Amino acid sequence: MFKRSFVLFQKASSRMPPVELQYKNMLKDPKGKYNAFKKVHLPNRTWPNKEITKAPRWLSTDLRDGNQSLPDPMSVAEKKEYFHKLIDLGFKEIEVSFPSASQTDFDFTRYAVENAPEDVSIQVLTQSRDHLVRRTVESVKGAKRATIHTYLATSDVFRDVVFNMSQDEAIAKAIETTKLVKSLTKDDPTMQDTIWSLEFSPECFSDTPVEFAVEICEAVKNVWEPTVENPIIFNLPATVEVASPNVYADQIEYFCTHITEREKVCVSVHPHNDRGCGVAAAELGVLAGADRVEGCLFGNGERTGNVDLVTVALNMYTQGVSPNLDFSDIESVIEIAERCNKINIHPRAPYGGSLVVCAFSGSHQDAIKKGFTKREARNEVAWKIPYLPLDPKDIGRSYEAVIRVNSQSGKGGAAWIILRTLGLDLPRQMQVAFSGVVQDSADKLGRELKTEEIAELFKQEYIATSDAPIQALDHYELAKKNDKGDKQIDAGLAINGQNVPIVGSGNGLISAFVDGISKKFNTKFEVANYSEHSLGSGSSVKAATYIQLKYLNREGEKAATWGCGIDGDVSQASLQAIVSVLNKLVAANEISI
Repeated sequence: MFKRSFVLFQKASSRMPPVELQYKNMLKDPKGKYNAFKKVHLPNRTWPNKEITKAPRWLSTDLRDGNQSLPDPMSVAEKKEYFHKLIDLGFKEIEVSFPSASQTDFDFTRYAVENAPEDVSIQVLTQSRDHLVRRTVESVKGAKRATIHTYLATSDVFRDVVFNMSQDEAIAKAIETTKLVKSLTKDDPTMQDTIWSLEFSPECFSDTPVEFAVEICEAVKNVWEPTVENPIIFNLPATVEVASPNVYADQIEYFCTHITEREKVCVSVHPHNDRGCGVAAAELGVLAGADRVEGCLFGNGERTGNVDLVTVALNMYTQGVSPNLDFSDIESVIEIAERCNKINIHPRAPYGGSLVVCAFSGSHQDAIKKGFTKREARNEVAWKIPYLPLDPKDIGRSYEAVIRVNSQSGKGGAAWIILRTLGLDLPRQMQVAFSGVVQDSADKLGRELKTEEIAELFKQEYIATSDAPIQALDHYELAKKNDKGDKQIDAGLAINGQNVPIVGSGNGLISAFVDGISKKFNTKFEVANYSEHSLGSGSSVKAATYIQLKYLNREGEKAATWGCGIDGDVSQASLQAIVSVLNKLVAANEISI
């Protein structure tokens, strides 16, 4: 029927006139107003065949670029706390402020200088103006390591629209500023206790002709006179992301292969995220030859943010490359970033999002559960779990957060939670049955079920409680009945507090007991499925038994239900599982007591 209806729809739709899209503000043809970015001519590019094999140098600019982008900037106390967290994570280069912008920024820079470990370089940003440069250098006086970061817009549009400056004038300005910084720092005899570095950014590098970017950086380098031991830093920022990441990589490789004295140069990338490709741009930039990556934790920054350093670092980690940054306790990093930035991490943000290690889909949950089961059985070192590229425990998250259950969840999700919380490894058919119970509950509540709620549902559904009307007594006798191997059981049940004898026969304990209850309750019971496993270890080990009984319900239809028993004795656990089924049938008015 569906197939025929679909064919009829196809025929009808083929006769419909084409729908003309109605544009309001977007242009039907954006060409002319927006033009494709002109690519770099780099026919012999090498970056596509490379791979990342070691961590780059990292620069956190959370306290400068990140803070600068906040509607409500950090307080001094928050900046101090954030600063120490960055050090704890392993950052060795931290851009702390724009010290000439305010007394607050200047004072915080002094705090950073006085509290930074010896191997951490304090970086400060300044515009290319004489009095601002002097104020900036003054802010880091006495630092063990300091980097003065100067910048100058080099793109055609910025030079034309903002500064009305020619390329030659831009080069002259960059040289002038570099000479001033040099005279105030490494050439000043009173400043020799500090290891001075210079970072120069041809701002809007991503929109700058690469030949000019190389030319202006060459001029700056010649003035600064870097060494192999202390190279000059050229930051090549995608100040505005104007093209796809492969174009940015071509620009980086062109620069790396055309700048002279490459061994005296640290190429740094600072991708913004206007096109949503900041992480990809950083990774391809490293493939193209970049030595350093600048960004913020979780990508905070102006407009759509800058590159997310957590993602770049953990991407490397999942490829077997140590990032030299420690995110073992990512929850504490999230907490301080959210509180100090007053911006929440998106629940689906890579690695940091609250939902990224959680599966709600039934098929996803089943695959994850099977992955963990096989990993434990094989005792594997290599991480091979479906849907989880990173072991949550590596970043301080528990496995309990991996699978969360709502009405979309299947058998694997609920079974995973029961395994992790109660230690019970449910047989597959029982998983199917229990998932129906969980879905019904989730539908009624209209929300996700908590772990403790799922565990409690299982106990109510499958394990007899101490106040249930039927209780298994802890003594029985099993004796040989005849030469055919049949056995007879003499056992008992406590029904509403009264001891009731149970006598039955079969080829073993369970079949004999089931025969006995069939006679007692005048209902034919059969064992449909049986499974058991040990629970715990050592002297406290117990047996967990799962039994499914078939029976005829009051309408005369075949039905089946499960029970679970837990006891130090496997036989007693089996009897308890059967008794839990009886209690369910009493509650459902299927049998009478």
